[in-house]
Amino acid sequence: MQRRVGPNTTGWYGILQPFSDALKLILKETVIPSQANKVLFYLAPISTLVFSLLGWGIIPLGQGLTLFDFSMGILYTLALSSLGVYGILFAGWSANSKYAFLGSMRSSAAVISYELILGSAILIIILLTGSLNFSTIIENQQAIWFIIPLLPVFIFYFISILAETSRTPFDLQEAESELVAGFFTEHSSTIFVFFFLGEYSSIVLFSCITAILFLGGYHMPEVFVNDSFINIQSIILGIKTCIICFIFVWFRATLPRLRYDQLIDLCWLNLLPVAVAFIILIPSILIAFDIAPY
Repeated sequence: MQRRVGPNTTGWYGILQPFSDALKLILKETVIPSQANKVLFYLAPISTLVFSLLGWGIIPLGQGLTLFDFSMGILYTLALSSLGVYGILFAGWSANSKYAFLGSMRSSAAVISYELILGSAILIIILLTGSLNFSTIIENQQAIWFIIPLLPVFIFYFISILAETSRTPFDLQEAESELVAGFFTEHSSTIFVFFFLGEYSSIVLFSCITAILFLGGYHMPEVFVNDSFINIQSIILGIKTCIICFIFVWFRATLPRLRYDQLIDLCWLNLLPVAVAFIILIPSILIAFDIAPY
């Protein structure tokens, strides 16, 4: 997938490239526009990173292995992902640049649009399990992973997290070649790194949440039984998370970027009606066969 000469030859299989990129950006001079609102200019990238890291607080890495086993875990996750929009808006507005401001408008509209699809897919999981708690959702998947009966839901859920984390083909937030980078046009040096750390942290977090919601979390199928005293549940969750992360990279290498109007049309005209139809269909099936958990 990676055909550029640079990133795959720096060190053994390009392993030193991320470190050299980070060092280059940290050693750069921080340039702030003279008319910028300096407090919000610095606060925007910091808030983006903090909100993406806070999501790890309620992720169960094994049975009973969580910082906070919150009964309203999904609500907490959705609230944090929504707060990420503020970082985008602050960054675009505080720079006092038309490019950055228009970029932040474009980005926040896309993120808010696809949050509807994301919320709809997660609502279907809640209706199926009768719980907002991540541990309960994982326990409900001991017999069968939700990706098997809910494959169409998983597909539009995955499309929404691609847009939510601004990855190709939905990376209209950046779009360096077409749209002058968007809301962080004026950011440089360390504060620019914060945006990218926040973005990649969100990718890993959403990959982990995907593994929990659709791939059984830390559970393995019954064909594999762990009789040893070593708890490998965290390793299982990590492997599933890595598979989803790989799919993110795979999409980036395969698909071309959409136009902005196509991005919005796909959400409101195609995905949203399908999501609403599934929100009505799934509970109807549960009630009809008397298998609802409530």
